[in-house]
Amino acid sequence: MTLLGELQAGESLESVTLPPVSRLDLIKYAGASGDYNPIHTIDEEAKKAGLPGVIAHGMWTMGNLAKLFTPYYEEGFIQDYSIRFKGMVFLNDRITLHAVVDDNKEEEMTFDVCAKNQKGKNVIEGHVTFCKRLTEAVTY
Repeated sequence: MTLLGELQAGESLESVTLPPVSRLDLIKYAGASGDYNPIHTIDEEAKKAGLPGVIAHGMWTMGNLAKLFTPYYEEGFIQDYSIRFKGMVFLNDRITLHAVVDDNKEEEMTFDVCAKNQKGKNVIEGHVTFCKRLTEAVTY
């Protein structure tokens, strides 16, 4: 596996495709997040709100973007995360997560990130700043 810090601008992390979104995923997320809005779990309530059906929590999708960086936890951490919601995620959607290096500096890297549904439509777009762990000894 390539070290994250060796990637240059324009290079991509390996994409991650999530399993199809299930109602159980959303029920578990509702419990973990405290967001019990019924448009995320109950079809009838979603339809009353003018939606075609249950939609995933936006933050569920956003949180999944962090999976792109999980293989690199020994190299650093996500320092900053900003996104825009571009579309809704429905039950059974297959979401693929992408990250492209925008810049690679000595202490941090920036990435353009997105999540696309199975139709190739971006449902999230944003930026991640990844802070590198310095490997040199620190003296005081």
